[in-house]
Order: sequence, then structure tokens, then C-alpha cells
Amino acid sequence: MNKPVTCGEATIRLLEQYGVTTLFGIPGVHTLDFCRGLGNGVRHIQARNEQGAGFMAEGWARATGRPGVALVISGPGVTNASTAIGQAWADSLPVLLISAEAAGPTIGKGWGVLHEITEQKKVTEPLTALSATARCAADVPELLAQAFSLFASQRPRPVHVSIPIDVQAEPVEEEWSPVTPPGPPAPDARLIESTAQVMKSGSRPVIMVGGGARHAADGIRSVAESLGAIVIASTAGKGIIPDDHPLSLSASTVRPETLAMLGEADAILAIGTELSETDSFVERMPLHGKLVRIDIDASKINDFYPAEIGIVADARLAADALALALEGHRAADAVGAAERADTVRQAISANLSASEVQHNRLLRTLDAVAPDGTIWCGDACQLVYTGAFRMPARHPGKWFYPAGYCALGNALPNAIGAKLALPEAPVAVLVGDGGFMFTMPELMTAAELELPLPIIIWENGGLKQIQDDMDGRGIPRVGVEGINPDFPALARACHCHGVRCSGPDDAAAAFLQALERDRPTVIVIEEDR
Repeated sequence: MNKPVTCGEATIRLLEQYGVTTLFGIPGVHTLDFCRGLGNGVRHIQARNEQGAGFMAEGWARATGRPGVALVISGPGVTNASTAIGQAWADSLPVLLISAEAAGPTIGKGWGVLHEITEQKKVTEPLTALSATARCAADVPELLAQAFSLFASQRPRPVHVSIPIDVQAEPVEEEWSPVTPPGPPAPDARLIESTAQVMKSGSRPVIMVGGGARHAADGIRSVAESLGAIVIASTAGKGIIPDDHPLSLSASTVRPETLAMLGEADAILAIGTELSETDSFVERMPLHGKLVRIDIDASKINDFYPAEIGIVADARLAADALALALEGHRAADAVGAAERADTVRQAISANLSASEVQHNRLLRTLDAVAPDGTIWCGDACQLVYTGAFRMPARHPGKWFYPAGYCALGNALPNAIGAKLALPEAPVAVLVGDGGFMFTMPELMTAAELELPLPIIIWENGGLKQIQDDMDGRGIPRVGVEGINPDFPALARACHCHGVRCSGPDDAAAAFLQALERDRPTVIVIEEDR
């Protein structure tokens, strides 16, 4: 550096060297020294709430696999963003939260200083792989080195680095440089060979894939076709094997028809998935066959579903090695596997509920007109629950649905982050009327950025899933039937377009028009229409 800069400015420069081009947040009096470094190599996107900023960073990470970064004030900025950090933890996403903190000498004192949390790092410790406070400027490059090393070599969970306001103001004379992060772990060759033998010995093999395997699609497809193995995805793994592949059952473990088939599997390969309860919503899946687990997180190998063979490794490296070990092998009954998968798909279609039939009609209509590679950003709502197993995904990382943490309001800010990360990709929002209201003000952010986002609101009169749950258990409805705004009028008030549609065909036309516009379009579909 030619002259000293503040630690806040040096932090932004170092982030740029790590490849960060965009930060999401809301400036405050406690982040002014960071703002000195913004606007040249690193742009700042103004959210309307720090929760929205966190979800935008999460959307960036979902779309690219690279770290999404949010910059927030101390205290309420951290607590507002923590919902998105919790979701990034649940879905194993590399999100970096940089926050201010009260001056170092006040930490832990309880003096009532501005934005005070007596020890801020403890707020996010349960939600992060690392939560730390920089006590001096020299701590910052070390903490960022740890963060980017974690993202590159381990299960990519979020990191929170707090930088107190007095540390931000410290002069920095030396040039900070990034470290070269370590690579991910490679698989043990002997265990790969043992896995090949176990999977070849199965007469009804199944492969279960999760979000940790999104970069392993080619190897997994080769393995599945060699073995004649039916492939079932988690919601985060949807599209790793195209949903229209004869061996794919999409993200359908929530369906009893799929669980029944899974119970007949005699060899199961789980790769990059924690086999979580929120993908099936049953107490325990019927995994009776020999189970092999491949995961970068060693703690997953023998947790709720202990493995006969456990391989701690990067999913892509392991899948490629397994594909090589199976080279030349062809399943004796690959046709039978495809037929069994088709039987399950037909059974699911026959057993859809009345609401699911409506969801399916809209989703299939949208799929028919959407450009290839469209990113669908889903909120927690019934339309998206159905979409997990009925909306076709043909590429990995194109279906966003945070089934694990299941926070409402993520879809719109996720879409903003994804569109900014991949500006050439078509990006759309699927959200319920209740969830949309959680982060509705981010419409202003999207309008300001002139993003052509179709925002499809499935309007079913409030929190419909909880209504149904209350009705099913004989509980009087409480707090689930609030009135809605006039969504198209609200969109126009936020400098966006808005339309109410009469059915799927009308929605498809509005969707295509929205992709060509210079700002978001709110497209309202009423259930039963």
C-alpha cells in the first residue's frame, strides 16, 4: 500500500483478492470504515433488511457454489441476518457474514453502548463453522484465511467475523494477501473398490444424492447407469441426475410410493446427503440394504443411519473414482430398474391430492415455456413442496428449496442474489402469499437493480399448510388466515409490474413477458383458479 488505510478498507481489499465482487447489506454508523473501500472492485447492494441481505448472499452461494458475503452493522444487523445464516448452516452453503461490533474495550461489559450485544460471536456460534471477533487489525487476514479454507476443504458452512469499530479504524500499512486454500479430501482407493463390490452385488441398488454432490453430476450419472441404480435426490440434490432420466425419481422421499421402493433396495449409496428428516418427514426411512455413505463431513458417516462402508471425501472426487472402478460393468437388469422407477412415478401421479393436481398443472405449464437452465427460487409453501417431486430439474443447482431450516421469505432475496451472480441465467421466484410478506420490501431492491424476475405468488388464503394441519388435528384455526394486500397494486407501488392471472396458461404468458421486462413482475395465481 502507498499509504496507510483503515482496517475496514483493507478488509474490503482483501475480500476482493479472494474473488469477492459483491456484498449485500445496509450501511450504518458502525460500518463506515468498511464503506471507504466499496465501489471500485467490490460493489455494495443495498437490501431493505439485513435478513434480506443474508438471503441474497445465500442465493449467490446457491447459484454459484462460491461464497456469498453480507456486510451488516453490529447488534440488530447480526440478529436480523441470523435467520439466513441458520438456513445456510442447514443447507451447507458458504456464506460469509462480516459485521461490525461495539468497541473492543466495551465487549462483555454491558455498559449499554450502541447496538450492544455483550458477546456478539455467541449469537452465531451455533449457526456457523466459525464465529470470531477480531481484537486487532492483524487478526482480520488470519480469520479470513480460516474462512476461505473452511469453504474450500470442508463442509461449506457459514462463517461470521465481527470487527469492532475501533479495530475497523486502525491504520494498516502492510499489503494483506490471500492464502491459497487447501483442496478437498480425496477418497481412500481401497474403500472405493469395496464400494464398487457392494453396489455390484445388489440386485436392486439405489443411489441417494444431496446438495453436497452437486459438482459430482457426471460421475454419479456414470455410476447409476453402470449399476442400473434408481437415483433419489434430496431437495438440494435435485437435478444432479436429470429428473427426466429413466432412473431418476427426483426429490421424492416425501412420497410413500418412493419410500416403499426404497425399502426393497439391497444396496444403497448415499453421496453428499445427510439423509435428513426434512427430506422425507418420516421418523426413519426404510434403509434395510447395505449402506455406503460418501460425505465430506466425517460426522455424517455413522450418525442416524450408520454406514457399512464410510468414505470421508469430496463427492466429485469419490464419484469419479467409483465410476472408474465400475468401468466396463453393466447391470444385468438396467431395463427392470427403469421400469420400477416408472411404476413409482405413475403411482405418485395417480395419488396426487386435489391441491397437488393444481400445483402440478401450473408447474408443468411453467416448465414447458421456461428457458433451459432456469433457476427456480422456492419459498416454503405448498406449491414448492409439490414442486420438489413434480417440477422437472435437468441440471444441478437450479432448484432452490430450503427444506431443512425452512425459513419463510427466502425466495425473493435468494433470486436477487442468484441473478446478480449469474446475470445471463433466467431466474424465477415461487412463493406463497404468506411467505412473500416476510421479505416483501426487497421488491424495492430488485426494482432498483432492474432485474427481470418473474415472482409467482401462489395465493391460497394465508398459511395454508398450517391451516390444513390444524384442520387435520381438529384444532381451531388460529393466526393463519390474515388478509392479503392487493399484490399487483403493491407491486406497482414498489416500481414493479403486477398481474393477476386466471389460470396456468395466463400465468405462462405473463412469465415469458416478465423475463423480457426491465424490472420484476409479480404474477398472482389464486388456488382453485
